[in-house]
Amino acid sequence: MTHTVTEHFSEQLSLRARALLHGLGASVPEPGAWLARTPISGGTLLQLTADTPAAVDAAIDRAATAFESWRTVPAPVRAALVRRLAELLVAHKAELAELVTLEAGKIGAEALGEVQEMIDVCEFAIGLSRQLYGATMPSERPGHRLMETWHPLGVVGVISAFNFPVAVWSWNTAIALVCGDTVVWKPSETTPLTALACHTLLRRAAVDVGADPEVHQLVQGGVAVGETLVEDSRVALLSATGSIRMGGTVAPKVAARFGRCLLELGGNNAAIVAPSADLELAVRGIVFAAAGTAGQRCTTLRRLIAHTSVADRLVERLAAAYGQLRVGNPLDEGVLVGPLINERAFTAMQKSLSRAVDSGGEIVCGGERVELVGPDAYYVRPAIVRMPAQTELVREETFAPILYVLTYDDIESAIALNNDVTQGLSSAIFTLDQREAELFLAGSDCGIANVNIGTSGAEIGGAFGGEKHTGGGRESGSDSWKAYMRRATNTINYSTELPLAQGIHFG
Repeated sequence: MTHTVTEHFSEQLSLRARALLHGLGASVPEPGAWLARTPISGGTLLQLTADTPAAVDAAIDRAATAFESWRTVPAPVRAALVRRLAELLVAHKAELAELVTLEAGKIGAEALGEVQEMIDVCEFAIGLSRQLYGATMPSERPGHRLMETWHPLGVVGVISAFNFPVAVWSWNTAIALVCGDTVVWKPSETTPLTALACHTLLRRAAVDVGADPEVHQLVQGGVAVGETLVEDSRVALLSATGSIRMGGTVAPKVAARFGRCLLELGGNNAAIVAPSADLELAVRGIVFAAAGTAGQRCTTLRRLIAHTSVADRLVERLAAAYGQLRVGNPLDEGVLVGPLINERAFTAMQKSLSRAVDSGGEIVCGGERVELVGPDAYYVRPAIVRMPAQTELVREETFAPILYVLTYDDIESAIALNNDVTQGLSSAIFTLDQREAELFLAGSDCGIANVNIGTSGAEIGGAFGGEKHTGGGRESGSDSWKAYMRRATNTINYSTELPLAQGIHFG
């Protein structure tokens, strides 16, 4: 595209973003120095103004005040707010998904899938509101009952990343609200408009069901805004999604004030392909996991550990499949790979590919930039790189579509390769051998371990998160709700005596 045509295209995208915000009921903010850009063209969608420290402080104060009454509302009644949010998400699914595409560059199917995740977790949280169970234990003392009860925790601060601009927020918020917490959300400065849309829908849901709209606060801006949430003692739980470097900064600061952290950090996910694997199934799973979202998922497949007997055939099939991937404008039909989020992501990818070649790697296919929309948009072809060994480069996470291929001879060494990184988010094995599958499930040190399915595409019913430098947090399903509540142990004496524990006699 010429410069003039690119500018016109960006203007059209900006107008569309404004129209979507209007349709979702959100007011377009006053213009400022902060530019909300679209990776589709690299152009500006809107000009915004970041919140000041005073504004962030006031938002936390409103959330803390709202908590005092929200915590006393029965959990099934609190669920009415989440139920109404789900209804609004269903009604506005297409518009919100398109806004995700404009801001994050996701293809339409993936953007719609992300909004569906929001709806699904709302349904999960609604059911959860009647299942915040505590345990009852037998007491060693006659006439006594021993039990545990769970109580709302307080203000939950949510810091989310650009690659899932709405889903991760909903995982935290839907569960936090039914648990009786209030929420202050700081979205990625790359995706402020989707955040504004979600905040508007939640506030509308609160009004519709007679709940206090102040239970949810939105603060926008860069690092300074996030630091305020991290350091404020009124924020009982800080849930942060981002890089390992970010987590290394956040965790000590929250710990220093004796707050709680829920961290979802980097992933360097591997899939093992065994000799018995169904290669057709494996190829489908690998391509989606490695190339989906242009390699910008925390669960993206980055390392392929193939048995020496199948590696050549597998790589040949993968290269053929990669050749059929259509890279382009995510708003267009048939596109499977959209743009990288920005120039920094593109530069990091090119540096990693150069380092791979310097360390003996061979680029099988991909890696080159595709000039589609203009100089400020970064489209690339997903790359496959065969590596002689798991080098330091391979142990790092490059947030771009690079798949490193390694080989192995026995299942024990394959599992060792899987574990030989600092990250521990997602992992997979493709095998028809039950013994190998069971050895892998027992041996993988990741929070997610799959058999005959890729590393990405987790369902909300299972707790999502990872070990080691991934942070150890768990969001979404299972008993992840416990992170958003505090536990109390209760002893009730309904006898006329006062026996002491451990058979102690005093006086």
